[in-house]
Amino acid sequence: MASAIGTSHIASGQPCQDAHFHVTVNDADGEPVTILALCDGAGSAAQAEVGSKLACETFVKLVADYISSGGRVENISRSLAGRWISGVLYRLSLTSWREDLKPRDYACTLLAVICGARATAFLQVGDGAIVISDGWTTAWRYVFWPQHGEFENTTNFITSEDVFEILDFQVTTESVAEVALFSDGLENMLLQKATKTVHAPFFDSMFPSVRRSTAAGEDPELCRALAVYLSTPTINERTNDDKTLILASRR
Repeated sequence: MASAIGTSHIASGQPCQDAHFHVTVNDADGEPVTILALCDGAGSAAQAEVGSKLACETFVKLVADYISSGGRVENISRSLAGRWISGVLYRLSLTSWREDLKPRDYACTLLAVICGARATAFLQVGDGAIVISDGWTTAWRYVFWPQHGEFENTTNFITSEDVFEILDFQVTTESVAEVALFSDGLENMLLQKATKTVHAPFFDSMFPSVRRSTAAGEDPELCRALAVYLSTPTINERTNDDKTLILASRR
């Protein structure tokens, strides 16, 4: 997993406003549960990079507390996911109050995957996407199509008043062998919007290195290589936005 600053942010002197966070904890049966989250700060938000980092870390820690306390992935409900979102909003509200700002100054999107042994849960608010494979076929598919507003380059954020209505949520007990999360800076490369399909060759080329890794959890060497790749001219010629990509495999 890695993030890379967009060339437009370099030119304007802005920091990277993407953030990612993950942790693996054991459930009540001693099985590992991996929690992945990615946030993209709103370009119009004064503290976008702070909001995305706080939202990522807070969400993952709330889910980790649930699992560590005996909760099971298959029992996660939409209402429980909503309570975690409320917890993130509370953290952002406290931060904004302390800094004499508004919660919307910390606006960001949220993509999250909770991978258990028997079930996988997915949450999304905003753009970017989650792509999965069952490991048995070569087919890659998105879980939710990116949320875009009525106008170009608009989306939803966790600070939106209707966040609980627009939240995309799903739990599946079907096999999920591999998963990728990416921010909207990579959407035009990895999704074919005319046909609403996934650009499978990209994932077919990226995942063999992940499968070969012998690291338990995050592989620092692969993460460094991915960060370099996301900053290459080949990528930057196609997008000037911040880019974040998370790749995970059960193999």
